[in-house]
Amino acid sequence: MAEAGTSVSSTARSLADIEASTIRKVSWRLIPFLILAYFLAYLDRVNLGFAALTMNDELKFSALIFSWGAGIFFIGYFLFEVPSNVILHKVGARRWIARIMVTWGLISALMAMVGGPVSFYILRFLLGVAEAGFFPGIILYLTYWYPAEYRARILAAFTVAVPLSTVIGAPISGYLLGLDGLGGLRGWQWLFILEGVPSILLGIVTWFYLTDRPAQAGWLNAEQKQWLIARLQKEESAKEAAHHMTLSEALASPKVLVLSLVYFGFVAALYGMQFWLPQIVKAFGLTNLQTGFVTAIPYLFGSIAMVLWGRHSDRTRERVWHVVLPLLLTALALAAASTLTDPILTMVALTLAAIGIFCTFALFWTLPTAFLSGASAAAGIALINSIGNLAGFGGPYLIGWVKDSTGSTSTGLLILAVMPFLAALLVALLKHDRRAEFAAAK
Repeated sequence: MAEAGTSVSSTARSLADIEASTIRKVSWRLIPFLILAYFLAYLDRVNLGFAALTMNDELKFSALIFSWGAGIFFIGYFLFEVPSNVILHKVGARRWIARIMVTWGLISALMAMVGGPVSFYILRFLLGVAEAGFFPGIILYLTYWYPAEYRARILAAFTVAVPLSTVIGAPISGYLLGLDGLGGLRGWQWLFILEGVPSILLGIVTWFYLTDRPAQAGWLNAEQKQWLIARLQKEESAKEAAHHMTLSEALASPKVLVLSLVYFGFVAALYGMQFWLPQIVKAFGLTNLQTGFVTAIPYLFGSIAMVLWGRHSDRTRERVWHVVLPLLLTALALAAASTLTDPILTMVALTLAAIGIFCTFALFWTLPTAFLSGASAAAGIALINSIGNLAGFGGPYLIGWVKDSTGSTSTGLLILAVMPFLAALLVALLKHDRRAEFAAAK
């Protein structure tokens, strides 16, 4: 009996060792690379906020013209999101992510050619078309490699690229604006060119570096590959048994549509703040370079908080309240920021809003991936992301319209605060099958 007990214990330890080594190897192989890719994608999407510090005056863009240009990106993004993600599921992440990165890098660099509102709108729309499918594609791709019990911390690690794109990118963007006149180009033109080229180069590397599925991972040994494939298949079977959906059923699912509305409320706050924060900070009387460093502060705290929050969710195996609470924090902080006039207190409120936003970002995508799988996951995730990102048009546009009407962004922030509050209520009412999500865990 003692020998049998020892044998079982030894086998359990062996499996635990294989699990730990597999997750560690997959994480070191994929996550740093994906963080870098998303960092560049997000930087190319939102560097417009810094370019606006000088571009708007030089091209005579009003707040409303800037808002249309910032937001029209998301129209192209919305139209091509679902087909792009379905194509990724069919042809593999390596080919499709590489294509996305090269085309968005080229169009981002071409933003240096903007000469007026029409070219501004066209290039921003095309940038949205080019980037469509990247983020939901990576969310889907991570489900090919990680069991459910690891996803919150992994999603937090991956999406930390969003705040980091501002923590690192804001000072760099502020510096690049200082290249005004070099080679006969304006500073904002250099910003678009020098932040677009790295995406093209990394897209080429992606073609050779990414592995589509664990079965093709020559960098995993036989034991690691066998364990990972078996665990993911077991989890997939459990989800299919509990929530089997065809592609069309996923697109019409009430739960998918509710999550789309939740994401809409979250994204409105994210991009409303993202595109306008540099101009809010610049109004404190700072230089462009100082604006870059001060703008980075909320995102630095948001980066740290989202990683810790993701780990806490995995440890407690709780999802819903880990999304609800940061959404409420975002709503309260944005409402507070709209009433404050002191620069320091305003930055404290905006920092709290950033913490709420990025803690939500770290956890939100654990909700749809808990019940979607296969082609339904590709379509459902893309639909949620595309509908949600329409708020990327609405959030910046709302603040721009209010600023043109009142001369201030304060009322816009207050209205914006309503969106994450309503999103929090929807999540709290959402039925989440925790047992099905973690069914394959030991």
